[in-house]
Amino acid sequence: MAAKDRIGKAGQAARAAQGNRYIQRIVEDDELRSSLLAAYGAARSVYGRMSNGKPPARALLEDRKLQRELKQAADALREASNSLREPPKASRRRRGRGRTLLLLAVAGALALGLSEGLRSKVLDLMFGAEEEFDYSSTTTPAEPAPAGVAGS
Repeated sequence: MAAKDRIGKAGQAARAAQGNRYIQRIVEDDELRSSLLAAYGAARSVYGRMSNGKPPARALLEDRKLQRELKQAADALREASNSLREPPKASRRRRGRGRTLLLLAVAGALALGLSEGLRSKVLDLMFGAEEEFDYSSTTTPAEPAPAGVAGS
């Protein structure tokens, strides 16, 4: 009886998938499929570069290849999202640098906010390294009052 239930559930799932317009678009639209695959590949590569042992905030700010792959993943996801929202037609590619810059700015702000080491490094680069100094007083300390005078 359990086998019939599984077959019945599989049939229901297949019918639901046939009725789902998003799944139909993925099956039929080669460009959408390639955008999703490109996004997956770029995201997987980004994850691999982020987990290489460097702190993520440092990797995000210093690794140019990581930034390029993150941008590729974002662009591919944006293309896929636009393809799903619009009816299938001739491909229109939009190059939106504004969103990419906004994404990088938000990621940079988060990295600076969460990493004290990165924050101090950026401040050192912007304003120069802090100078450490030893303070030595030029005045002599006051002499303590004699012990017998204190209780007058």
